[in-house]
Amino acid sequence: MSITCRPISADQHLAFIRDRGSASFLQTPAWAAVKPEWRGEPIGFFDGATLTGVGLILYRQLPKLKRYLAYLPEGPVLDWGRADVADHLRALVVHAKRNRAFAVRIGPTVVHRHWAADTIKAAIADDAVTRLSDVEPDETTLVGTRIINQLIHGGWVTDTTGHGFAAGQPMFNFQLPLRHDDGTQKSDDELLKGMNQLWRRNIKKADKEGVAVRQGDRADLAAFHRIYLETAERDGFTGRSLSYFETMWDALNAEDPDRMRVYLAEHDGDLVAATTFVRVGEHAWYSYGASTNAKREVRGSNAVQWRMIRDANEAGCAVYDLRGIVEGVGADDPEIGLIQFKVGTGGEAVAYLGEWDYPLNKALYRAFDLYMKRR
Repeated sequence: MSITCRPISADQHLAFIRDRGSASFLQTPAWAAVKPEWRGEPIGFFDGATLTGVGLILYRQLPKLKRYLAYLPEGPVLDWGRADVADHLRALVVHAKRNRAFAVRIGPTVVHRHWAADTIKAAIADDAVTRLSDVEPDETTLVGTRIINQLIHGGWVTDTTGHGFAAGQPMFNFQLPLRHDDGTQKSDDELLKGMNQLWRRNIKKADKEGVAVRQGDRADLAAFHRIYLETAERDGFTGRSLSYFETMWDALNAEDPDRMRVYLAEHDGDLVAATTFVRVGEHAWYSYGASTNAKREVRGSNAVQWRMIRDANEAGCAVYDLRGIVEGVGADDPEIGLIQFKVGTGGEAVAYLGEWDYPLNKALYRAFDLYMKRR
């Protein structure tokens, strides 16, 4: 029987994710409310009457034209090991075309390559290596390779420069597995022992210095945002507004009252670090982080991460996800400090398949790409 794709209710969408165990928070129905410049639509894939997958399509209109980019960030949510994945993607394209899409963009959260912490550390130490992709991964998954081949043969294209549509979700991410290979949860002691010596020392120092980490509430987003802007100025990026984080909080926690959290690390009454945390089922993410220029020696950033890792572990999560990294590992790479910080947790770098596009109108597709790059 052929696969079809059609709109579904938010309740159907969430029930499928719950039964599956987890999905990217960017593929929950609530995420549409966080992106008001896009129009959101929860969709389901059906094999007859059986729901076989879900997705959140975000439609972005072209200026002055009623034509749309149909974007599924870190989606759709499928069993990518199915034999009929190509049929699901064809059904998605048909549905998007009916809705006047000029292109479809997907970002399957299928891990294709893994690099263990020791492999990454060796790459950083090797002057001849500048990119993670230059290093043999510790594992390359068969399902990832198979899906890439299916996408290519199905007419999907990917931008390997990382600048298409002004870049989307990161291909390279850093994750800390919280379970043993047999599926049992690791203990906090085991997680601590898996960290490098610097991380363990910094966690111990934060504790000795009296850094206290607490879980905040919506009102604490303002304090988080204050030092987030301080971080943005220090690190040279453009920060988001406080209203963005408040909208994210309201939308995600309306869907699940414990989906998004804010954590604050304090020392003698001073806020020294703060983070936001998101969880969908068995997957937890460190989504945004901030730290002050002052009192960096008390190691508030390590303390707040350690608290989030323990809370994710206590919640029974399989993965604590530290989100995106760049693949540059050269000593002069501007982001080398970020990957060094994350690798200290003892986790692993993973490469997803990247984002893939199906152009339905090639002229509009090229025009939109140019428009986004100029913004």
